Amino acid sequence: MQEILFLCHRIPFPPDRGDKIRSHHILKGLARIAQVHVATFADDDFDMAEEAELAAVSNTYKLVRRSKPLMLAGMQALAARQPVSLSAFRDRSLAAYVDYILASRRISTIYVFSGQMGQYVPDSFRGRVIADFVDVDSAKFEAYAAKGGGIVHWINGREGKLLSREEERLARRADVSLFVAEPEAQLFRSRLRDAVRNKIDVQVLPNGIDSFNFDPSLVGPDAKMMDCPAPRMIFTGQMDYAPNIDAVIRVMDRILPLIRKEIPEATFHVVGRNPTEELLERNGKDGAYVWGRVNDIRPSLKAADLALVPLDIARGVQNKVLEAMSMGLPVVLTSGAASGISALDGQHFRIADSDEAIAAAAAGLLVDHRRAGALGDAARRFVTENVSWQSALTVLPELLGKAERVVRDAA
Repeated sequence: MQEILFLCHRIPFPPDRGDKIRSHHILKGLARIAQVHVATFADDDFDMAEEAELAAVSNTYKLVRRSKPLMLAGMQALAARQPVSLSAFRDRSLAAYVDYILASRRISTIYVFSGQMGQYVPDSFRGRVIADFVDVDSAKFEAYAAKGGGIVHWINGREGKLLSREEERLARRADVSLFVAEPEAQLFRSRLRDAVRNKIDVQVLPNGIDSFNFDPSLVGPDAKMMDCPAPRMIFTGQMDYAPNIDAVIRVMDRILPLIRKEIPEATFHVVGRNPTEELLERNGKDGAYVWGRVNDIRPSLKAADLALVPLDIARGVQNKVLEAMSMGLPVVLTSGAASGISALDGQHFRIADSDEAIAAAAAGLLVDHRRAGALGDAARRFVTENVSWQSALTVLPELLGKAERVVRDAA
């Protein structure tokens, strides 16, 4: 019987952010096919508290609390002429566990979730390697570099350049390289050198959504949010993540004031863990509220009238968009945030890119309840009919090298 080694840069529990939602469902899908051994990191005490969940789904595991200071990771990366993304996730005890598992178990496949973990795949391994990049991380850093100046420009430019090399190295090592959507796969192919492009198998494994769980009929609205003035707009996500921070500040400083000129009582709500001090200082000011981490995002979404997702830098499929759509919320988003989702502008959500266009689209929906309701209903129908983890994960046995495709229920 084949066994699988799953290398993941963050523990796939709880599934409360985009990358962890994807790794959560993929890990559970793999565990229904074969015994799985997991090597992963925890970012904080909340992650460490999920160890029992990890133990329940894996045959063996190694969970390491990631505590290396970023400054040390940066110094190590400079000395080794490698991306900081690799040194930040380098750990001797995790490497020792990987060596032990490969020596003592019949591992037929290593599933690498996120490019940082490719460094743990030894050259001597002769089994199958699946590299799930999710999206093109190096392109994010190049975008950061383009937006910044001085030392920030240099740091992000260096990271993008070196990480791009590491992504190509891992893709050459892997039997198949996975991305969350075709635009990401196409972008990755375009960045490969001509000499290797035709030698690398690049495929798409899309994200899904648990529309049975993200159902507006199952929960009531968050009481604290309901105490705030309406109409209420919402943004959800990891709030120490630079693109999310930029998007939220863009709303608070530029978009929300435009909306409040038309609708003075409109409020904007930021829900997600680890909000920065910069965001917390704005809580309760000028119609903006920062709520931080919640155990269940659905009541917050239920309390909102509209989801606002003005991401400037967006890669892959935005789970925050799918969750809002599944909850029947009308969504106004940028073209970058919409990429990878095959829904239609004007039918399932509204796409706008300039501050003025975003504000106009949002304000129009906030005052036209019938149109907003129809857009939200169409969004939920799109998700339930087209986007599910059950359908997305039917390809897992094929990716693992099985001859037949086995259909199993997704968690």
